Amino acid sequence: MTKTGFVSDIEAIRTQARKNIEDGAVTQGYKADKKAVIKVLNDALATELVCVLRYKYHHFMAKGINSEPVATEFLEHANEEQMHADRIATRIVQLGGTPDLNPDTLVKRSHSQYQQGNTLIEMIKEDLVAERIAIDTYRDIIKFLGEDDTTSRRLMEEILEKEEEHADDMANLLSQLSPSDNGGKTAK
Repeated sequence: MTKTGFVSDIEAIRTQARKNIEDGAVTQGYKADKKAVIKVLNDALATELVCVLRYKYHHFMAKGINSEPVATEFLEHANEEQMHADRIATRIVQLGGTPDLNPDTLVKRSHSQYQQGNTLIEMIKEDLVAERIAIDTYRDIIKFLGEDDTTSRRLMEEILEKEEEHADDMANLLSQLSPSDNGGKTAK
């Protein structure tokens, strides 16, 4: 044992690094079921893309006296969800998979639903519900990944943190708007 307590067989690591070199970032130390992780990440990718589309729709369709700051918040969230999608797609490729961007199956694979809403309040509620779904499913993904794929786990932990911020933003917007402030329409 060295002074630091860290011991590693560098020669063995060097030899292993040359084996299966085409696997890129996936080394012998990767313990997760790669196929299962790629599927889970593709479902999270679908979730993020559905969220991008819903937030974009809400950004463009927001109407009423309080719509400008709410629409701005929707656009900010859409852009952040797109960044999440890009990061997940990049990780899928690192694992040797293919990001599934097929629009025909996007909604079916997404954890959240694509619910539009007709008023600002309905839109905010739909986005809040979607964020809450993402929070719970991403927590499950983090548990599933555990110590077997720490890079994917950390990625999902970082995304989870942003989803919690988004949910808090939506809850704050919802609490600030009264039914009379939703673009002249009655909230359901």
